[in-house]
Amino acid sequence: MSNYVIIGNGVAAVGCIEGIRREDKLSPITVISKEEHPVYCRPLISYYLEGKTSLSKMNYRDEDFYTKNGCDVLYGKSAVKIDAEGHTVTLDDSSQIQYTSLCVASGSSPIILPIPGLESVERRFTFMTLDDALALEKAISKDSRVLIIGAGLIGLKCAEGICERVGSVTVCDLAPRVLSSILDNECASLMQKKLEEHQINFLLSDTVERFENNVAFMKSQKSVKFDVLVMAVGVRPNFSIVKEAGGETSRGILVNEHMESSLCGVYAAGDCTEGTDISLGQRRVIAILPNAYMQGRCAGINMAGGDDLFDKGIPMNSIGFFGLHAMSAGSYFDAPEGELYEEKSEGKIRRLYTRGGYLTGFMFVGDTNRVGIYTSLIRERTPLDSINFDLLKKISTFTAFSSETRGKKFGGVV
Repeated sequence: MSNYVIIGNGVAAVGCIEGIRREDKLSPITVISKEEHPVYCRPLISYYLEGKTSLSKMNYRDEDFYTKNGCDVLYGKSAVKIDAEGHTVTLDDSSQIQYTSLCVASGSSPIILPIPGLESVERRFTFMTLDDALALEKAISKDSRVLIIGAGLIGLKCAEGICERVGSVTVCDLAPRVLSSILDNECASLMQKKLEEHQINFLLSDTVERFENNVAFMKSQKSVKFDVLVMAVGVRPNFSIVKEAGGETSRGILVNEHMESSLCGVYAAGDCTEGTDISLGQRRVIAILPNAYMQGRCAGINMAGGDDLFDKGIPMNSIGFFGLHAMSAGSYFDAPEGELYEEKSEGKIRRLYTRGGYLTGFMFVGDTNRVGIYTSLIRERTPLDSINFDLLKKISTFTAFSSETRGKKFGGVV
């Protein structure tokens, strides 16, 4: 009988558990969970603050998930060392766990910028976990002035979640636009306008140079008074435990298509890994929820003796603020040699990026209906001359595919 160990208790860990149980119904699974909570959907923490969901509705799986799958979850514990030769994991209480197969699904951690005077700010937070959201909720009031550093997805979802519960929200970012790694100037402008309609203020192309208690002194020579600070400048993959064990790492844990690391018997999945982005043909960290689950499931199947591949990794971002939704996927900024097709109307933008006869990426704002069609084209490397791509440029429709393809891909949709 095998003994499976998973470091981490997020979406990748769930995928790993379900992958293992597809192949092995009986062997024990130990999950090392730094957080004290059962697995939950992290993108919902802003909706919790906004009052659109409850703690119970944030659960990613049913309450009996671990029991039904024969898992022993060690809450509030952290893995600090892997002995790949001895097949053991050492925890922060110095105890050791033996494994036959190990999956590192340790996720990522928020980046804390070393800004002078940061230690003088009493009420400072990150916004990545449920505990972060609960702590922030206790700190804010209807009169709070909140400063958020970072106009990316995390910072803006935080702003949306709290803007109706505080006196003011100011978001600053060194980039010249919001969501700079996801959207281009025109698309970002639409999203910023929607946020500004809800009294969220922006200081772009600007950043904090130093703090003095509750005053931020900006690069632009402006000063911002605040009561609560949220640091949301990005995340870093948690891969040091594999690196220190002798495993190969770069920006994340290097894995192959079976989700194996370079350490024998050690797999990795989720935000801590670096795999191949097939839309670009290069290695990168793709820290998004769907990939985390699929990577975890692939790792679990292979850990339990099955044979599975994860070879369709692409970056995807689905976002929405106050009813205005946007989605992007694949490569676009990184593929200037490709071609761009676009359709624009009032409050809506559809951009499709192609290269070499294939769809490599897309960016939609205001109309995200049936975007799975385009994601599938990128993942499956579908030749554009095999479909009615002129039709897909204008509308998201299954009729762009042949009847045979519709039957195979979409269950007979006609």
